[in-house]
Amino acid sequence: MSGVTTFETMGTVVSLRGATPEAASEVRAVFAGYDHRYSLYDPSSVLSRVADGSVRLADTPSEVRDVYALALDWRERTGGAFTPHRPDGVIDLSGVVKALAIRDAGAVLDAASDGDGDWMVSAGGDVLVRGHQRADDPWSVGVVDPAHRDTVVGVVRLEAPRRAVATSGTAERGEHIWRRATATFVQATVIADDIVTADVLATAVVAGDEDDLRRLTSEADVDVLAFAADGTVWATPGAAATVRQVPAAP
Repeated sequence: MSGVTTFETMGTVVSLRGATPEAASEVRAVFAGYDHRYSLYDPSSVLSRVADGSVRLADTPSEVRDVYALALDWRERTGGAFTPHRPDGVIDLSGVVKALAIRDAGAVLDAASDGDGDWMVSAGGDVLVRGHQRADDPWSVGVVDPAHRDTVVGVVRLEAPRRAVATSGTAERGEHIWRRATATFVQATVIADDIVTADVLATAVVAGDEDDLRRLTSEADVDVLAFAADGTVWATPGAAATVRQVPAAP
């Protein structure tokens, strides 16, 4: 298996395992393309120009409008817990574009290995994998304690069809998630078959409340491990079975 490749983009670090130098270069281009179109920190991006009023959303490329439509669909499916609109009304698609970039990066790695490779894409708490890390050993992703960032409280072992995991929370970046309710959850890890579902629902759980968590986990085929602000840990049956507990240090 190829070594580890890392690069910075979208305000985070992307890590690739199992990628050839050529595939890694293509993956970089995938992330750069999404960043160039959707970054609100780049005044020349399409979305920045929509935000400043110099371009109408209706006049943007169809792919931009399609991503916005996808975000609106997720807003509907989550009952508004996830939204592509900032409190000031500005359209912000960062809640879906990183996951879309990871999804497309996975397609690049699949094409490079004829769909039979072993690889991992990790970007800011979101992970998508294919195959195994070693022989019969599946890829593993650690879940940290939001109250103690140096403590791993569990390890998610990703095996098909559960190939994606996303963690959203406030411990590292502070209150960057637009909540529609009093802060109930400080961190949520969602394990799913696809990275977009995992990423969006991790955000929706943190943005919502207990009722949102119950509804989302009953309607979506996902496993969820959520940490409440009061210290309570919520785990769906699938998450409890998937997350291997790590013993506390003596």
